[in-house]
Amino acid sequence: MSKKLQQLLTDLQLDDVPAGGAVAVYQAGQCIAQVSTGMARPDMPWQPDTLAINFSTGKGVLATLVHVLVSQQLLEYDKPIAHYWPEFAANGKDQITLRQVMPHQADLFSIQSIDVDSETVLDWNTMLRHIAAMPITSPEDAPKYDSAYSALIYGWVLGGVVEAVTDLSFAEALRQYLTEPLGIADSCYFGVPDSKVDQVAKLAKDFEESEDTSAQLKSRRQKPTLKVDSQETLRTYASLPSYHYWQQKMLNDKRAAETQSSLDDSLDSSDIDNVQHVLNTARINSLYFNTTQLNLKNYKVALIPAGKHALDYHNRQTLQAVIPAANGVASAKALATIYAMLANGGVWQGKTLIDGTTFKQLSTPQVEGLDAVMPAAMKWRLGYHRLFSLYANNDDTDKGMSPALSGFGHMGYNGSVAWCDPERQLSFAFIHNFDTTMLNDVRQFALTEAVLSWVEKIL
Repeated sequence: MSKKLQQLLTDLQLDDVPAGGAVAVYQAGQCIAQVSTGMARPDMPWQPDTLAINFSTGKGVLATLVHVLVSQQLLEYDKPIAHYWPEFAANGKDQITLRQVMPHQADLFSIQSIDVDSETVLDWNTMLRHIAAMPITSPEDAPKYDSAYSALIYGWVLGGVVEAVTDLSFAEALRQYLTEPLGIADSCYFGVPDSKVDQVAKLAKDFEESEDTSAQLKSRRQKPTLKVDSQETLRTYASLPSYHYWQQKMLNDKRAAETQSSLDDSLDSSDIDNVQHVLNTARINSLYFNTTQLNLKNYKVALIPAGKHALDYHNRQTLQAVIPAANGVASAKALATIYAMLANGGVWQGKTLIDGTTFKQLSTPQVEGLDAVMPAAMKWRLGYHRLFSLYANNDDTDKGMSPALSGFGHMGYNGSVAWCDPERQLSFAFIHNFDTTMLNDVRQFALTEAVLSWVEKIL
């Protein structure tokens, strides 16, 4: 599989050379593939152990740390957080539990409900005081939703609890309870050590820039640039292993919209010709994220502090801050290792980090309905969302429990992702330095679909 995966990842550089990324895949505790392509920095090619900021993909790391603490009986899912962190009881939060926070059902999602700006969020202790005192905030159109994704607040809530019960700094707790036992202590961080910052991948657009001054930082463009797909990109998409499933899904959605339920579900050549030309980046991404369901107000309230200047997550100062919901830095190999442990039911190399009772709880879906922030059915577990895959939902892959049902993980704002499928003892991680967001890119989906289909053929 490594050879095919290497070619696929290289193909998915698309028009963004020299940017690239890395993928690691584990099965039954063994690395079965690790590949990389492109440049992480001007003088540093991508490797499976290259560090990169992975945004909310780090939420899965944070959640896993919490589950280890539950397994060690330092925490309970159903005990009020205020039991461990008394200050958190302020403003009616005295009965909120981890079981509410981790699947995003506690209405603690609004970063704009507290008076902070992009500089304040870099100060860990100040943020913990703000979070302890913050109010509960319902999302707009709350009756429509079963959850409200806590894009930023989540990290400080869980981080504060971790510190309260371990009597350690968050970084020390992460290392002692999770990363050292897994052998990844030097490749997984929230708050990168000064000696490691220059080893973190940069965006290719920053390769020629010197370190930002404060004034330059505030004036720089922070949002990824949306690009029109080139003909070469469209040809690459047409050659991908997942292209057939994308065509099938698009055709089925079109038929459903037109209420033509009597039509046969299989594709013939004329059907393919009719849908092929629309399979660009936006259309493929829409098969996973229905942006017509995006509540823009809730999205902004969850992700954007009220300050005047956007936060540059690639800046040295931000990389060294502790923002557990958003600035996780790790290698593909480290993330895949964490999920390999989860894929094996909480056991790694003979050592139990998460017991069976705890694992059953963390992996059970808690939410069925719509999310107020994310434009998709997230099927939230305790800190993880469902595995996003069309292949896994295809009737041709009916071998035991579908990975779409048993699989879970977490993606990041930039389209990085890490997940596991316990039914197949499979784990996967993809990280990169492409200038994209999860709502305008297809790489994580193309790679996930390919790996699932290739592994299925082996089993």
